[in-house]
Amino acid sequence: MSDSAAAAPAKKIEFEDPHAGLGNLQEAEVTRVRTLRGGWRWTLVVATAATILLCINQQFSLRFFIDYTQLNTEYFYLLIALMLPFTFLIFPGADNAPLNRIPWYDVALSFVTFAAAIWLMLNVRKAAQFGWESDGAPQNVIVAGLVMWAALMEALRRTGGWSLLLCVLPFTVYPLFAEANWLGPFRGSQLTLDQTTAYHVLSGESLLGIPIQAFADTVIGFLVFGTALMMTGAGKFFINLAFALCGTFRGGAAKVCIFASGLLGMMSGSIVSNVLTAGTMTIPVMKKSRFRASYAGAIEACASTGAVLAPPVMGATAFVIAQFLNVSYAEVAVAAIIPAVLYYVGLFMQVDCYAARHGLKGIPRAELPRVMDTIKDGWYYVFVIALLIVMLLYFKRESHAPFYATALLLVLNQIFSKDTRWTLATITKFLEVNGRTFVELVGILAGCGLLIGAFSMTGVVSSLANDLLTLAGDNALLLLVMCAFTSLILGLGLTTTACYIFLAILVAPALEKLGLNRMAVHMFIFYWGMLSSITPPVAIASFAAAGIAGSPAMKTGWESMWVGSIIYFIPFFFVLNPALVLQGPSPYLAGLGLMALATFGTLFICGGIQGYLAYVGDLRGAGALEWPVRVLLVIGGFVVATPGGGINPLSQVQVTLLGLAILVPTTAVALVLTRRQAPLLNQL
Repeated sequence: MSDSAAAAPAKKIEFEDPHAGLGNLQEAEVTRVRTLRGGWRWTLVVATAATILLCINQQFSLRFFIDYTQLNTEYFYLLIALMLPFTFLIFPGADNAPLNRIPWYDVALSFVTFAAAIWLMLNVRKAAQFGWESDGAPQNVIVAGLVMWAALMEALRRTGGWSLLLCVLPFTVYPLFAEANWLGPFRGSQLTLDQTTAYHVLSGESLLGIPIQAFADTVIGFLVFGTALMMTGAGKFFINLAFALCGTFRGGAAKVCIFASGLLGMMSGSIVSNVLTAGTMTIPVMKKSRFRASYAGAIEACASTGAVLAPPVMGATAFVIAQFLNVSYAEVAVAAIIPAVLYYVGLFMQVDCYAARHGLKGIPRAELPRVMDTIKDGWYYVFVIALLIVMLLYFKRESHAPFYATALLLVLNQIFSKDTRWTLATITKFLEVNGRTFVELVGILAGCGLLIGAFSMTGVVSSLANDLLTLAGDNALLLLVMCAFTSLILGLGLTTTACYIFLAILVAPALEKLGLNRMAVHMFIFYWGMLSSITPPVAIASFAAAGIAGSPAMKTGWESMWVGSIIYFIPFFFVLNPALVLQGPSPYLAGLGLMALATFGTLFICGGIQGYLAYVGDLRGAGALEWPVRVLLVIGGFVVATPGGGINPLSQVQVTLLGLAILVPTTAVALVLTRRQAPLLNQL
């Protein structure tokens, strides 16, 4: 090598904005979508602008409609009328349907759906006045309701796939035959077709129920904020910041992946879009750092899956949880803090142990961005996010916070950024991206609302909860395991939001009757539904990451389960002691103490799983005792991390002492054996 080559400075890693070609921020079960062009595109842009303005009018009471106060139900139907028809224009009805043009039947479906929504909106005030949702609705309203019902089921199929439709449709028609003997514990009050239709489309418990209320009240604002953040270049800032802070650590490329995906996910609340944006940057760098392609994809999949769990923006499901529990979104976001920290700490430890065992070093500092330069370029993102958090947690203005944060972000971006200043074309693109997201979410949330309505009108939920308790023998742990397994199975075929709604209706009441904390129960269901994203055979996040990594999809899915194995335990921890979701007496002090114990236990769990324990070394040095040592480390770590008291028959002190009784001798044996074998391992 020549002297000039040796003296050449190291080439810095260059990162483009991962959201430069920003598409949909929400993940769909289907991948074939149309890009609207011409008049249809402008119609979507105008409808999206109207949706956002309607939301602002409703939340800030601006009285856009002079001398007319809009009912919430009328507002909900206006949003449905503006967004739902586009489901048939954007999502093709079949695999062989054209993508470059819109067939006449999709246009017809769109117009019929719009007409039905407008007719129902015009009649919903009378429905509230005369009690039509119970009985006596005019025939023209029933016909419009039947059209809306059919349109919602087709929208569900197109946005969520056949699996979602087949899970929801039978329950929406269930009230028509609810008294049938073969239903067993699902028997309830039976209604006629007219009564069922009226309840579905006119009451505040079904189509206009919790999911659409969450969308209309809070989801729109947070989606607008997330899109604005990404379209002002925040993605590049977060990734550069992650590389600057974590790149030099052992296995630095993977730790950067976890940190960057967590930061991006906090803002987008979407799993698949997180994989497709952060993964394009992090996976190639991990492969260059000698991580196996499948392992690199698995790390990205696990890191991105935490996106829907990480506050302040947690995805649509968190807003639905807030509506179900009748609490503020800020309370849900606060409850998610410790589970999210444990999730990402577990991933960090897994990666660190893997990197240490395989001798994977960090990225040279000369190749990485400098921390101060990165912060200097994007300081206002931190400022805007701080404003959002303060408004959420201190001022409790969750419906207003994202709009104020978006306004401040756009002002600061126009003043301080030369590269990402918005033009008229940017605003149009911003509205189009939001519109596609709104359309998909309305298609899923409105359809799933009928699920809630079906159980509400038949009154079967209470009896079903009692039957579940009888089946589990009032054993809370058994019921939790049943719930976790059901969540995982449903999550394989449903979106996270649909899975949560399903189980929040069917299983949550039984768990609550056992005296378990409501927030912990609903977070447990949410968490387990989310884990299907990295669990084969579906593992949508793992498969998306495998496509970027160039690794076999199923192999990446199994690697994701292995890498993320620690996170399958965490939901049980916060149900055993709700202090981990900051509930109960002295939640902050108790929560921090339990988090410290869980983190300590996780260190040993990860060491056992990966075969390398911090301050002990490579467990291959234990020779024939390697696997017994690893198994005992996992068991001992799990015991230490498990909260005591409550439904756990052992107290916290007893649980901790039992865990230490396993860990101390196991660690001592491992330390002695690895020190003896270290010289031999170094020669290999």
